[in-house]
Amino acid sequence: MSLSLRYDSRRMPVLARRVVATGQPLAAQVGLDTLRRGGNAIDAAIATAVTLTVVEPTANGIGSDAFVMAWCNGDLHGLNASGRSPKRLDREAFPDGLIPQLGWPAVTVPGAVSAWATMSRRFGRLAFEDLFDAAINYATDGFPVSPQAASGWARAAARYEDFPEWQRVFAPDGRAPRVGEIFRNPDQASTLRRIAQSMGDDFYRGELAQRIADTSARDGGYLRLDDLAEHEAIDAPTLSVDVAGADVHELPPNGQGLAALIAMGQLERLDLVDADPDDPLTLHRQIEATKIGLEDAFRVVADPDHLTEDPASLLTDEALDERAGRVDDRQARPIVFPWPQWSSTVYLATADDEGNAVSFIQSNFEGFGSGVVVDGTGIAMQNRASGLHPDSDHPGSIKGGVRPFHTIIPGFVTRESAAEMAFGVMGGPMQVQGHLQFISRCLLSHQNAQEALDAPRWRIFGDRRIEIEPGVSPATIADLAARGHEITVAGERTVRFGGGQAISRQEQAWLGASDSRRDGQAVGF
Repeated sequence: MSLSLRYDSRRMPVLARRVVATGQPLAAQVGLDTLRRGGNAIDAAIATAVTLTVVEPTANGIGSDAFVMAWCNGDLHGLNASGRSPKRLDREAFPDGLIPQLGWPAVTVPGAVSAWATMSRRFGRLAFEDLFDAAINYATDGFPVSPQAASGWARAAARYEDFPEWQRVFAPDGRAPRVGEIFRNPDQASTLRRIAQSMGDDFYRGELAQRIADTSARDGGYLRLDDLAEHEAIDAPTLSVDVAGADVHELPPNGQGLAALIAMGQLERLDLVDADPDDPLTLHRQIEATKIGLEDAFRVVADPDHLTEDPASLLTDEALDERAGRVDDRQARPIVFPWPQWSSTVYLATADDEGNAVSFIQSNFEGFGSGVVVDGTGIAMQNRASGLHPDSDHPGSIKGGVRPFHTIIPGFVTRESAAEMAFGVMGGPMQVQGHLQFISRCLLSHQNAQEALDAPRWRIFGDRRIEIEPGVSPATIADLAARGHEITVAGERTVRFGGGQAISRQEQAWLGASDSRRDGQAVGF
């Protein structure tokens, strides 16, 4: 693996025996401090995730869902901590098949708290309560708002103008906080203390749960106390494909990781091993393989209890051969995107000197989520019910008590029964596309993780429309256009093309990488 830097970047790879990488510097430092205090990679991941709910509320919160992969005790463990729709959700209330993106109808049971507690109970070394200290301090004493967060916050102030509790908690001066301003959230600090002291139980069965249920009932929502009390994170054994001798892992549905695996499984069949990662034919084949993977996911992905097709059947040699055979080197195929092109998530990776590594993602879906903030708690509730399918015949259609389609996906690579890389690329429907591009560069073209994150990206929209970041040559763009892609070149590199973090194993250390499209950093010691 080369350590050269092929693309313009403000970042250098971080080499250390213990590493944390995430999209917000204050949270990265909290994870690193957890490792310094004797915690393992799992403790560091939890502390970082908790802190992100405070310092980057524009992309996640206490009301988020989460998905985790963790290499611990010589094995890879998957956890699905997404919540179900309220049991009382009634499809008849949505005759057009569309759930509003704002307000209580969009709210599902938040699962992130259950991810923190479950991972700590199973694999953590430090006391659960101690992992909340930094987050509670930032919520109580305040933190300086980072540039990306300030930008998202300004958009949110207009989006949630009709939600008085959101305005009171997150725009207390009548506006969003600006870059560098100190922001405090005492309600959130109190809530985090309750979660820490009860190991999450108060959030699902205690006073916090009662407040959530009471606010929902008062405001016409469907969520009730029994929905919260019955929630639990579930084990999710990973799905995987071989890519150039390594095993790339994604979690099974209800996340869209299956699409990434279907796309990746076609790469060797399309002769992309050792290919120039910036060659137009390479990019064309990647784009077309990704479209096929997304089409399968849009058809199949639903609550794991309601699947009508076995996801593993789409990853057999026969299935992948057939899909690779659909790729036409001469002509781009159209695709229909049924989901919003929203991109607002936090991702983190951690690794320690014992070989443990964690890939962790959590999100409210659209910024602060539904706009609902539970009275007196600082809890911004997600709007994941908008991922339920409008077609009543789809396995992921609108109904009560089901986990919706999820865009957020952590990634992991193992090789020869050891952790090789924890990675993720945030950004709604960009995540599958980002995973494919990142893995192609790392495993097929032998770029290091930082170089792979720095490279210009493409993004699929509906039909044959593709947007490409600056840095791709005019000749490449012309070649792609000749193959039928309708190309738009973006004016700048932004989080519209995802924001990635990764930690990869070297011979005697870890390499941490952080995407310059986000505020974050990789740190280590």
